[in-house]
Amino acid sequence: MPGRDEQDDSFSGLAVGGQDLEAYGTPPRRGGASLTRSAANVLDADEVQGVLSGAFYSPATRDQQPPRPGGQKLPKPSHYKVICISLYTKDLEALDAAVDELKTRGITKASRSALIRVALEQLDLDRVPRGM
Repeated sequence: MPGRDEQDDSFSGLAVGGQDLEAYGTPPRRGGASLTRSAANVLDADEVQGVLSGAFYSPATRDQQPPRPGGQKLPKPSHYKVICISLYTKDLEALDAAVDELKTRGITKASRSALIRVALEQLDLDRVPRGM
């Protein structure tokens, strides 16, 4: 065993994922610490290669993404669409206050979109002001 100021550069006998550690070359040292047996036993050869190649951090292309269960793409829903609308902050505060009031009354599924849908069902176009 090397002394305190000496470092043992021999990694013989250490294995990574069933392969000899020397197949990966000399590991870089961080802070002067040497690789220990316990650290080498934790590493898996495939994980090491994946991280070193950058595949772990790079986004997968469509061809590389795992298939969905059933092996086919799910159809996009046609009964609703996600949209973006703008509201004045006062209108948004009133909408949120109405949602909160409905929830305190026990209507647990109350949400902004649900309340807007209910308002649309009750809308009387004849009562809409001309200047909106």
